[in-house]
Amino acid sequence: MKYLIVGLGNIGMEYAGTRHNIGFKVLDALAEASNAVFTTVRYGDMTEVRHKGRTLLLLKPSTYMNLSGKAVRYWMEAEKIAPENLLVISDDIALPFGTLRLRPKGSAGGHNGLKNIAELLGTEEFARMRFGIGGDFPRGHQVDYVLGEWTDEELRAMPERLKLFVEAIRSFATVGCALTMNNYNKK
Repeated sequence: MKYLIVGLGNIGMEYAGTRHNIGFKVLDALAEASNAVFTTVRYGDMTEVRHKGRTLLLLKPSTYMNLSGKAVRYWMEAEKIAPENLLVISDDIALPFGTLRLRPKGSAGGHNGLKNIAELLGTEEFARMRFGIGGDFPRGHQVDYVLGEWTDEELRAMPERLKLFVEAIRSFATVGCALTMNNYNKK
């Protein structure tokens, strides 16, 4: 079984430590836990992780967040990944910091990266895992907030939250979306 696990973010050092790049950070944590190293490939950086007989292709698109669909579509076709074996990880301002919310399908919820993926795949029928980044910003400052850096408190809590997301991704690949939702959406 082969899975495509996509972490959304923006390329470039100026975005590396921002909230909007949590998808990249989650995949970095999974790669590190698996002793895997990313290499540059077409439309992004990729590595392969094996877990309980499954192959997880981890992709960090280099197409910028709002154009992520191009990379996702390309790698789904190139690797013959079924839509039910696609998992996209993104940030979510509607969820408190560190909250994990997995869904088997759904709307983009205002997230332009998810919107572009759905548009280019022609469906919203793919799993998405959202990492809550909170929404503690003044009205009209959403862009500054999501492109801002983590607070010291958030950084202290980050290793524990990343570990949970790594476990949830492995669970998604081994027991499926429904059971993983039941086990991890409340944590």
